[in-house]
Order: sequence, then C-alpha cells, then structure tokens
Amino acid sequence: MTDDEYSGDVTVGGEPDVRELAHLRITKVAVDEQMSNNCYLLTCKQTGDQVLVDAAAEPQTLLPMLTDGLAAVVTTHQHWDHHRALADVVGVTGAAVLAGEPDADAITEQTGVEVTRRLVQGDTVAVGACTLDVIAIAGHTPGSVALVYDDSADGGLHHLFTGDTLFPGGVGGTFGDDKEALFVQLLDDVETKVFGTLPDSTWFYPGHGGDSTLGAQRPHLAEWRERGW
Repeated sequence: MTDDEYSGDVTVGGEPDVRELAHLRITKVAVDEQMSNNCYLLTCKQTGDQVLVDAAAEPQTLLPMLTDGLAAVVTTHQHWDHHRALADVVGVTGAAVLAGEPDADAITEQTGVEVTRRLVQGDTVAVGACTLDVIAIAGHTPGSVALVYDDSADGGLHHLFTGDTLFPGGVGGTFGDDKEALFVQLLDDVETKVFGTLPDSTWFYPGHGGDSTLGAQRPHLAEWRERGW
C-alpha cells in the first residue's frame, strides 16, 4: 500500500519526504540550490539493501541517509547535474555504478567513476528482494533510463523514476542541431514505452520538481507533440 501522507514536495535544505510501500521505502530529497535535483533512496524493507537513484550533488546530504547496505547507484543519464556526488558516494560505500549503455562512457569521463553495469531495455535492478524494471528512453540523452517498481500485487501502484525524460507538463529538453528530431524520438519513446505500457495510476518521480501520475499527464500528449517541446 502507499503512504497517503507522502506528497513528493521537497525543498533544498529541507527534510526528505518518505513513502512507505509494503516492501520498499522511497526517500526523496532535493539537493543543490542552483539546479534543485531530486535524489531517490530506495530501501528494501526485508533486507535493508539500498539503491540510490542519482547521486546528484551534496554528498554531505546523501551520505548520512545511507546504511552499509548501499548496493548500487543508478545514474539516470549523463548530464552533469545528476552525478556530481557520484565519486564521493561510491568512494565511501563501494556501491556498484549503473547507467544506460549509451551514456556510460560519458559518465565515466565526467566523474572518473567506472560504470560497472551498463543497462539496456528490459534489464532489471535488484533492491534487495524488490525488483526495478529498466526502460531505455532516448532523446534527452542517448542513454537515459527510467525505472519501474510494480507494487500492484500488494494493493499499491506502479512507481516510475523518470530522471529528466518526463515531468509534470512535458518531456525533458532536447538540445543541439537535431533537437526537433530528438524531441520526436523522446516523445515517441515516452508514449510507447511509458504511457503505452503502464496504467494511469502510475506515480512518477522526476529528476527535478514535484511528482505526478501518468493519468494526469496523458490527456496532454497530443498538445506536447503539437507544441514541439
């Protein structure tokens, strides 16, 4: 079941927001005043094992949240603001580093940290006894990944960690001379792999800002495609 007191509204320097599911705890915290990135610590309630989604910044904020069970850090994509604390977190914990295969080399070049597992569509990531499914979404970056946790068997929701591929109000930005084509690729992937496979009740957690549900955003897909961003 889902903790009804969770809102997903966090501020840099403020307290984390915690969502208690039947087998998984989701802790959301915002870091860095400039970029206001969201980091998500996922904890298996059976084993205590943890996975951190985006060691974005402020190791002094992230490290006290961790136990000695940090199994992995998943970096959702290669952009600099999502991995500034990666070297510090991995240096202290020895956690594995996971990232989408097309973004892995860039992450290593930018952070000096070797990606130990390169993720592709259909892979899974273990959080103790819990399982996350990997969705590969191109366009924002070549190797962005989203992660799905299915809590429906326990009367809960699907929970989707989208990085910068999907926000309330639209998909992530695209850049460069091919930004229009990349936007189409990104929206196609989001429509097909996210809205096309997951129910409207799915709660999603983006890389910046507040959360939403797929049902709240689905009516706007045609509008996003028409406006081109």
